Amino acid sequence: MLTPTPSSATPGIIYWFRTDLRLHDQPALTRAIEQAQQLGAWLLPVYIHDPGLHAQTPWGFQRTSTHRHAWLRMALNDLSARLKSQGSTLMEFKGEPIHTLAELVAVMGNPSIYCEDICAPEEQAQIDALHALGLQVETVWQSTLMAPEDLPFKPEDVPDRFTTFRQALEKSQVRAAEPTPTLTTFPPLPAALRLLACQGLLSDTGQSMDVDGARPDPRAAFPWDQAGFHGGETAALAHLEQYCRRGLPHTYKTTRNGLTGADFSSKWSPWLATGALSARTAWAAIADFEKAHGANESTYWLGFELLWRDHFRWIHRKHGRQLYSGKGLSQQLTPTHNPDHFKQWCMARTGHAFIDAGMQELALTGYVSNRMRQNVASYLVHDLGCDWRAGAAWFESQLIDYDVYSNQGNWLFISGRGTDPRPHRRFNPELQASTYDPQGNYRRLWAQD
Repeated sequence: MLTPTPSSATPGIIYWFRTDLRLHDQPALTRAIEQAQQLGAWLLPVYIHDPGLHAQTPWGFQRTSTHRHAWLRMALNDLSARLKSQGSTLMEFKGEPIHTLAELVAVMGNPSIYCEDICAPEEQAQIDALHALGLQVETVWQSTLMAPEDLPFKPEDVPDRFTTFRQALEKSQVRAAEPTPTLTTFPPLPAALRLLACQGLLSDTGQSMDVDGARPDPRAAFPWDQAGFHGGETAALAHLEQYCRRGLPHTYKTTRNGLTGADFSSKWSPWLATGALSARTAWAAIADFEKAHGANESTYWLGFELLWRDHFRWIHRKHGRQLYSGKGLSQQLTPTHNPDHFKQWCMARTGHAFIDAGMQELALTGYVSNRMRQNVASYLVHDLGCDWRAGAAWFESQLIDYDVYSNQGNWLFISGRGTDPRPHRRFNPELQASTYDPQGNYRRLWAQD
């Protein structure tokens, strides 16, 4: 419990990192720094570990796996080191974010709070609760390629269908915003920092990357125990650079449905998920690549996928909590659920070799290809008769690249309860296996003993 202290004469700002763990292309943090400089104020960067993310889900498993925790830990370690190199620091606290921030504000003399805007129900409820307590909170929308004011329609009027959305952007020739410069100058830290160090600060900042013994299986397509795939901004930017330097953007579309290996897709998603990599920075890198080496269908398709990511964000801004109901955006009945089938799916014991291989890879590495995600999700909903929300919760627990917008949007899509005009998007697992794993190599790779 933090102990309140008399208000300081020096104004201050708390910057609350959420899923934006980077210093490049950081409009929210940039605004906080500019405000601190105008006021002659201190700025304290914080990250809050919410114990609720480690609680049991209604479906009977822990909400955050050790793999996800290890991936986050790496990102925070890297952010901490980068802040320290610029004369700042990252203070980490463990506690319910609303209460922790309220106590910090009391301790630090009523500073303002700045953070990124996340339009998902839990995250929005946190901001609403902070406002209700009378705290000064400013949120900045920054996770999409385009700013709300640059869209050819109002955010609340975004087309529900992705194709309509994409065509409207292309027709209007809307371009992604330029990434903001990497931050290298920070306001001073608060004089009361030593007080905070004695009250509630986590002691594991900068700890070993081997968190709770978590490591991906050596067969992993995203080997995050290797230096080039570590979590954090440093590895993210290095990966983006080498991906373009090796000419891989020109082959993305022809390889993206691969199931094994590090180069079959861009592998940006784990860094995008924690915010260690900005989508605008990735977009700008591809634009530069096209200028130097020419555009083709593959470079277009990389942008296409980033637009899909954006669309899920705009749909969240438009529909909010409706996306989290069993019906989703459809008029269908609330989905049924079979707990036994769901358990078999989670344990990779469905009896279907292709599906079980994907679920085994997910459980042992925290990562699985997009092609396999679609297959295992379809199988759970359309073949095993389970509630799509249980599958979405399992992916949230397991995936190191879990993203609240994309996860919810993709599960709604596959279940026919989202923005897909087709109500039953079932993948035929036999056909999928013969198409994408014709020699059975993937199935043998991940076969259980």
